Amino acid sequence: MTPVDPHLPLFVGLMSGTSADGIDAALVQFPEDGGCRFIHGHTHPWERPTRELLIALGQGGEPASLDALGQLDAAVGLAFAAAANQLLAEAGLDRTRVRAIGSHGQTIRHRPLADPAFTWQIGDASRIAELTGITTVADFRRRDVAAGGHGAPLMPAFHLAMLGSTGEDRAVLNLGGIANLSLIARDGSIRGFDTGPANALLDGWCQRHLDCPYDADGAFAARGRVDEVLLAKLRAEPWFALPPPKSTGREQFHLQWVEAHFADTPPVPADVQATLLELTAATVADALLAHLPDVRQVLVCGGGVRNPRLLQRLQARLPDVRVGSSAGHGLDPDYMEAMGFAWLAQQTLAGRPGNLPSVSGARGPRILGAIHPA
Repeated sequence: MTPVDPHLPLFVGLMSGTSADGIDAALVQFPEDGGCRFIHGHTHPWERPTRELLIALGQGGEPASLDALGQLDAAVGLAFAAAANQLLAEAGLDRTRVRAIGSHGQTIRHRPLADPAFTWQIGDASRIAELTGITTVADFRRRDVAAGGHGAPLMPAFHLAMLGSTGEDRAVLNLGGIANLSLIARDGSIRGFDTGPANALLDGWCQRHLDCPYDADGAFAARGRVDEVLLAKLRAEPWFALPPPKSTGREQFHLQWVEAHFADTPPVPADVQATLLELTAATVADALLAHLPDVRQVLVCGGGVRNPRLLQRLQARLPDVRVGSSAGHGLDPDYMEAMGFAWLAQQTLAGRPGNLPSVSGARGPRILGAIHPA
């Protein structure tokens, strides 16, 4: 654990992404001269029934009733509060030293192209504030959507604040359930967007066929061969050709979407896993070369950074680019998004915008989130 600077406030960030593979909790400080001081991290597991409900809803499923949805919202809030409390217990810190919690919540619907557009994250922030005794900032995405944006991705603003102008074209790649890019040009300008599926499909296929939560080290994919016919069908999905700004989720990319492209004879399961991994590498590389062709470095974060097979395939498709973990620049790859929501909470409390119109497509900068006092 990194020592705490007694002169700086503490912030907690809470994040559960599209994969719903756990609640990431990060305890951080933000030095006045820039950067992020990562103090401690904790990943809080979901109870299996709750996770199954969240994944089903994220893929377009319907809640059993309004009562069931209300109870799930409360349960997710309780789980987020438990993650924050466990983080602080492990760090051995007095919670009164924490200025605020930034909670992303759990996305159950993301429809930026609907009329009217909407995005919906559950996880009762009032319960988080009540059970932690810490001011909680939540519901970050909906203000950007109300301003005409996609509400996603939100991390490019954080990446820009942490990395700034570098003198080279550089990208930050988050390999979560969905893959997304932050493209930082050498002049400091930035764009960002989702590129398509990543761990959501890989994990789902692995769970179905191996009853494992994820493909450890990409071993399942390494046993198979890429089905080039299936890969071509998947890459022909019209969403991939949409220009930014764009965002997506499980409601777009799920196993039923994959299976709809199978031939009459289903492929060998390991071949499907290899093909899904190649789909992620290909669509990331396609998007990167189309929108930042002179890129020299890709900093990878999210669960996919632990999949060496995926990183190898990405490097093979980007032979002239340095591909490596964001850890080399002091940004923990496992807790990058949690750190980002801690930063967004700081932005909100300071009255500063948290979105980037060049990324989300919003009509202008907006202060994001709702504040729930301790």
